[in-house]
Amino acid sequence: MSCPRVLPTVFLGSSSPLLCCFSAVSLLLLRGFSAASLLLLCCCSVFYDVAMAFPKDLLSRDEEIVLDLHPHWWFLVPAGAALLAAMIVAILLVVFLGGPVSYIVAAIFVIPALINFVTAYLKWNTTNFVVTNERIISRSGVAAKKGIEIPLDRVNTVFFNQSVFERLIGAGDLAIESAGEGGRQSFSDVRRPNLVQSEIYRVIEAFEDNKLSRLADAASGSTAQAGPSIPDQIAQLDALRQQGVLTNAEFEAKKSELLDRM
Repeated sequence: MSCPRVLPTVFLGSSSPLLCCFSAVSLLLLRGFSAASLLLLCCCSVFYDVAMAFPKDLLSRDEEIVLDLHPHWWFLVPAGAALLAAMIVAILLVVFLGGPVSYIVAAIFVIPALINFVTAYLKWNTTNFVVTNERIISRSGVAAKKGIEIPLDRVNTVFFNQSVFERLIGAGDLAIESAGEGGRQSFSDVRRPNLVQSEIYRVIEAFEDNKLSRLADAASGSTAQAGPSIPDQIAQLDALRQQGVLTNAEFEAKKSELLDRM
């Protein structure tokens, strides 16, 4: 199995810088408070670009991964903003109220936001939008999994939609119309959807060319296995007649039989 096609960083739209900045701001605000939360943010920043890849054991023998994408980093922003806000509130409570009670109240704000952020990160990490040389796959779920598969030969049209803000951050929505019961499937928070659309069309074109090539090879192989053509067989029979192996009556009978097959 060959390696997946490597795409430029601008295509992937990595958000490691964003998470690093988020961690730095948290460090300035916290001044040592909630070390576990800060550690989580740093870990998310480090491991963003080494997120869970699509399992290769789910691919067929000759299938190759062309694109393996997780949702855009904007997917994590709501939960991250909520966690940051909870931390700021917790800091204010500790600074202005003081005492053990303030830490308990601060924990009430931070812990649910932290759990929400961890949940969002796990969802992001276990969501894959995959394009192979045979199909398009969408797979998501931490414990319970759900997925959609669209064979390339069933794809009719690929649409993408981006607002002005989404164009600035490199995010958008993708929709795929296909022949079958599903009809139209929509995918949100796709990184660089315009480039993904172009890549899907390129893979479909290569898939069709490969299919035509296989059909041509099969046709040429069957022709080669079919043996000599009818005119060649008649010429061979005539040579046998001239050598005296066949009589004129036998030659005419075989010739008539061969001509009837044409």
